Amino acid sequence: MIRIVAVGKCKEKALVCCIQEYLKRLQPYCRLEIVEVEEQPALQSNSAAENAAVMLKEGRSLLARIRPEEYVIVLDLHGTMISSEQFAQKLQEIMTYQTSHITFVIGGSLGLSEEVVKRADFRWKFSDLTFTHQMIRYLLVEQLYRAFKIQRNEPYHK
Repeated sequence: MIRIVAVGKCKEKALVCCIQEYLKRLQPYCRLEIVEVEEQPALQSNSAAENAAVMLKEGRSLLARIRPEEYVIVLDLHGTMISSEQFAQKLQEIMTYQTSHITFVIGGSLGLSEEVVKRADFRWKFSDLTFTHQMIRYLLVEQLYRAFKIQRNEPYHK
């Protein structure tokens, strides 16, 4: 079972359609569930303390949806960048030797609280570029699909 626990709803219609397409493509390979937690208002005028409070509240909501037995991968700007092939191998190793319960965590616009980062088993950085958390959700489901195709030597990933 693979879960994506994310802050906020995906509001962009084009991204929702793309995500739905990859969820459909993933059905033969895994069970995937997306869990959304409420996004807290993060105004441009917020102080550092207000932003910290937003991250803490979102973080606690995320942690409440993570089960103890799950292997947790957070999408984090300070994480490790890996290739699609390395990701496919990592996913296979986790599912073979550790657990079949993997949860990916996507924070809100301010990122992840320290509590969530500490819960992570792996911190994954997609790119040096910055993406919205809604776009990262799409990129994640695409990379999951690509990983399963790579694992099975099926065409798609080149």
